[in-house]
Amino acid sequence: MTYKIPESVLVVIYTPELDVLLLERADKPGFWQSVTGSRDSMDEPLVETAIREVAEETGIDATAFALKDWALSNIYEIYPVWRHRYAPGVTHNTEHVFGLCVRRDVPVTLAPREHLQYRWLPWREAADQCFSASNAEAILQLPELL
Repeated sequence: MTYKIPESVLVVIYTPELDVLLLERADKPGFWQSVTGSRDSMDEPLVETAIREVAEETGIDATAFALKDWALSNIYEIYPVWRHRYAPGVTHNTEHVFGLCVRRDVPVTLAPREHLQYRWLPWREAADQCFSASNAEAILQLPELL
């Protein structure tokens, strides 16, 4: 079995008007989040992880827009329901936060195995919808980071 690397990216996709794109998880209906995903290999640059995950989960080409490393990271306990994806004994993940400013009319094509639907919400509402505290916190920092 190939285990997930406990280092990931969180990409907050937003518009100049500060509407935020949220995705509903297919494996946990009702759980809304920004784009997230783990490194494919230890030597994969985090920016490449972010570009890959955005493309896989939304169909958006992050290289066509302003992808920024927000220089924020969070260490959090991996939810027990997802720990089997990691090597035995791994209980925490380090998440690196990026922001991606796009036009509101950018086409979004979801990966059906990962997400059920998407919605654009004003940033405060988007933060309230997130099941992940670190995701909500990143969204709440959006106005300050711009």
